[in-house]
Amino acid sequence: MPIKVQENLPALKKLASENIFVMDERRAAMQDFRSLEVIIVNLMPTKEATEEQLLRLLSNSALQVNVTFIHMQSHKAKNTSAKHLDTFYRTFADIKDRYFDGMIITGAPVEQLDFEEVNYWEELVEIMEWSSNHVFSTLHICWGAQAGLYHHFGIKKHSLDHKLFGVYPQYMDHPEISLLRGLDDVFYIPHSRYTEVRREDIEANPDLEVLISSPETGITAVHSKDQRFVFIFGHVEYDADTLDREYKRDINEGINIKVPLNYYPEDNPNKKPLLRWRSTSNMLFTNWLNYYVYQETPFVIERIDKEK
Repeated sequence: MPIKVQENLPALKKLASENIFVMDERRAAMQDFRSLEVIIVNLMPTKEATEEQLLRLLSNSALQVNVTFIHMQSHKAKNTSAKHLDTFYRTFADIKDRYFDGMIITGAPVEQLDFEEVNYWEELVEIMEWSSNHVFSTLHICWGAQAGLYHHFGIKKHSLDHKLFGVYPQYMDHPEISLLRGLDDVFYIPHSRYTEVRREDIEANPDLEVLISSPETGITAVHSKDQRFVFIFGHVEYDADTLDREYKRDINEGINIKVPLNYYPEDNPNKKPLLRWRSTSNMLFTNWLNYYVYQETPFVIERIDKEK
């Protein structure tokens, strides 16, 4: 089944060329069942690329998903035009009276700042607090995952000695959990971060559970045991060339950065990167939509605050 987004979103043309089934609002209005309402808090500077990545993954499901994008009103985007934001995005003030089956909070290139130093932190806190009564399940990605754990559970982030950068083998801590259904015993997820959360802090909280980890990356995924919050510290949504673009950007800016591990053939940046996480990313997003959102959200969406 398709994802439903606002007509004329530029990402639609790219996704259609990949045979991704995307439905505009006029066609979706002709169908007689309730689609899932998913809101995406897009904190990434390259917003249009992130739109494509997330819509691609949300489309790989038998469910119709109605997607709403919001941006931070308290932050001026430098890499996305005001016209694009005005046309395809809403602000929190626009949607705060609505209810959503699911929400995605993306990563952001601010992880080396304290949370309270981020210029839109207060607005993001307001959104996360609102989500407790207006969203059934929220998927947090990378810095968004660290921010969510810090706000909802008081889990702090810690600086790493060097940037964790590359594509790393991962292992399931609890393979019986529905979010992990269909994953292999060993699978790969990209990481690009300078900070981490620590296992001992997660395991000290009885409401949280480690789902995915590895010796190289530490904890990669956590959820709350009531499935209302999912935290993924890698970037399963990344395209094949995203780490390549990040690496070359850092090199051009004079940053001393190592070649991303397990990414280029023979670790040669002149060779085309290998995409080894597509099936993992599709499985995680499909499982989240099906088991954490669709199967659990009340049909009358306004009852979310009574079903928590």
